[in-house]
Amino acid sequence: MTESGPAPEAGTHQDKRSIADVVDRMTALLDAMPESLESRRSFLATYLRTTRAVDAAIRGGEFEDPEWVEAWDVVFADLYLDALESDLSSDPGRSAPRPWRLAFGAPEDLAPLRHVLLGINAHINYDLPQALLGVISDAEFADPVVLASRARDHERIDGVLSGRVAAEDAELASQKAKSLLDRVLTPLNRRASTRFLREARRKVWHNTLELQRARLRSPEAYAVRLGELEVLSAARIADLLAPGQVLLRLAVAGFGVQLPPEA
Repeated sequence: MTESGPAPEAGTHQDKRSIADVVDRMTALLDAMPESLESRRSFLATYLRTTRAVDAAIRGGEFEDPEWVEAWDVVFADLYLDALESDLSSDPGRSAPRPWRLAFGAPEDLAPLRHVLLGINAHINYDLPQALLGVISDAEFADPVVLASRARDHERIDGVLSGRVAAEDAELASQKAKSLLDRVLTPLNRRASTRFLREARRKVWHNTLELQRARLRSPEAYAVRLGELEVLSAARIADLLAPGQVLLRLAVAGFGVQLPPEA
């Protein structure tokens, strides 16, 4: 059974918080986080830069429904930030979902790229379907025109993320010197990053529809399917920790996880 609670309410856009509020929360957490938690700081800083890029894309008119995208971004960020605060808390009653616990618990001496990938796995493969459920209502799921618009805006996020790959690669390189092989493979790694993020998001949409079907049946059915997604996302950790050129391996084998048909 998943630890992330009941099925999210169908999206109604009633949460009036903005991306600026999310940026403020991230900045406050980053400022307060000890320097010793280097991997957590690195992922949070990466997320902060990406969130600002999404905000700029919204303001630049790159989405069909900018109000919906902003509401989605707030809900999506909350899932990560809540997990991070649970991990940092001394309260034994607070616990992050398993994919996040494994990401936060990875050895600090891993390469910065590995830590970022562990966070991306938890956030895209596990959190993102839940975030989409939180901002797409049952009526919107049932309306093919609206749902297609939501799917297109979901896909447009790929363009924002792809635009960040080179900058984030340079940022990670500034934290730890690259080997000669890493430098030679940089162009391939950047193309691999773009490819696996796109592949993962296609699977996210599939998983979102699977969770929605379960949510319509009952809270219990939803909890079972979300538990399956949690297990699949946690199992991806082994691939991310295996030795070798991880981005090239993911470009071939895939990064996303996909819920199987219901038994």
